[in-house]
Amino acid sequence: MLLTGPGTQHTSLAIYILMRAAVLASRCGIKSKRFGKICKPLTWSNGDIFLMCLASAQILSAYILNQDSLPSSYKSFLNKHGGKDLTILQGVKDIVNHTALNNLAGIEKYYKSVGVDIKLDPNMKVPCPIVHGNQSCTGHVFSFLLQAYGRAVPVYVPVYLVPALVVHRQHLMKRPYTILGKSLLGIARSSMFLSVYCASAWAWTCLLFRTFQSANTPLVILGTFPTGLALFIEKKSRRIEISLYCLARAIESFFTCMTDAGLCPPILQIKRADVVVFSIATSIIMHCYAQEREVFRSKYLNVLDWVFGVPPPLDNEGKSGYLPDDEAKKCQ
Repeated sequence: MLLTGPGTQHTSLAIYILMRAAVLASRCGIKSKRFGKICKPLTWSNGDIFLMCLASAQILSAYILNQDSLPSSYKSFLNKHGGKDLTILQGVKDIVNHTALNNLAGIEKYYKSVGVDIKLDPNMKVPCPIVHGNQSCTGHVFSFLLQAYGRAVPVYVPVYLVPALVVHRQHLMKRPYTILGKSLLGIARSSMFLSVYCASAWAWTCLLFRTFQSANTPLVILGTFPTGLALFIEKKSRRIEISLYCLARAIESFFTCMTDAGLCPPILQIKRADVVVFSIATSIIMHCYAQEREVFRSKYLNVLDWVFGVPPPLDNEGKSGYLPDDEAKKCQ
């Protein structure tokens, strides 16, 4: 990692690899006699949903209150699918932080540009008029959901169609309707997940703001936590991948916020923490690869064997022990 340059940080990659290592370590703990009881909560069938809720609480509260703690590419993604102008987010942030509303004119100007004439109260305690103008909270959720779905579909079209055209091209020639049908279903389902995820974030926060007639940081965190429940819409096989990716972004954002607030211990303020984290993660992965191979999914184990030039295992008949693609996919 140091070969990429002394000033190049790869924090996002390092934390994501650490999450992958943590999954392998947890599988080792689950099957261990010594740590089996301690790791029992890791066997929860919906543990991936819980991780997604935790990640959402940090990511979405940072999206509203501290965008600088998020990676630039991820911040751009959230700004697009969050569906709100930056002036609106700044207005919500000002109310949550109990600071002066200095940009109400800018918010009113933005709404006027989209055909909404609104006059905002500078003494407001609940930011709902800033978030959705003259719409009711309920009406805003449904209209936002439709708009969010339109923004989500272009994201998932290449995710599903490119593998269908490249990876499964042979099957596509034989069973075009089956492959394309599954791809279209996947696009529809994943787009619904992303749109519901974004819409529910505003729905829950609006509900809490209205219920308590106030807005503060704990309410934002509490309101963005159940947003992760939208992951139930996705296929079970995709949930852990999505939750781990989001959790990695959440951890990075959390420690950035802690550092900015002066709450991060000096021992953790290492100049190249990404190298340290990446080294720890790869050591765990390589230990599991050498000593605990059964904790890997067959797909990843096959890839690692190929990378390191390890001959494929042989079965009792002297044939390759690698699972066929279809069987490996089922296992994954």
